Amino acid sequence: MKQTILCLDMEWVLTPEIWQAVAKETQIKELELTTKDIADYDELMNHRLKYIRENNITLDFIQNIISQLDPYKWVVEFLAWAEEKMQVIVLSDTFIEFAKPLVKKMNNPTIFCHNLLSDENWNITWYKLRLNDQKTEAVRRFKELNFKVIASGDSFNDTWMLVEADHWFFFKPSPKTVEQFPQFAIADNYEELKKYIDWVL
Repeated sequence: MKQTILCLDMEWVLTPEIWQAVAKETQIKELELTTKDIADYDELMNHRLKYIRENNITLDFIQNIISQLDPYKWVVEFLAWAEEKMQVIVLSDTFIEFAKPLVKKMNNPTIFCHNLLSDENWNITWYKLRLNDQKTEAVRRFKELNFKVIASGDSFNDTWMLVEADHWFFFKPSPKTVEQFPQFAIADNYEELKKYIDWVL
């Protein structure tokens, strides 16, 4: 019998979108865009870096905004429920420099994400991906280790991870995402996601 591992996206599934919080705080609408709007991650990050440089937004400033965010209601209970049944990994295209405060508030689930590069003045100079399409690659490797993989995410950058998993579910996706990927089951809340997970365990 295979062990089961649950792979979850972080932003919009477990926590608010970090860049949208930054956009709200700074009143820079161009930072509102996410992978729901621009599927190409490099294009999206270059867009973001352009605007934070033009507006002198530093890493420590963004970290202060993040420290005021909280995971969504019921996330801690949902993760505790999931961890009783299987191993849980958060696979995210955010950066560890952003994620740490939110991960701590979720009782420190394991997270795989990327890194930011910054200078001595806290200016973000570039970003370093763990590897291209790390979510999909992680799921593929878990399967090679003989895990049954259940995956859930919300956006375009999650779709290949979901396809690679043994069982997959969208969580509160945008209408645009649903239109392009109508084959995925959709959970609109954690109770529905629990039911889907129980169904495939």
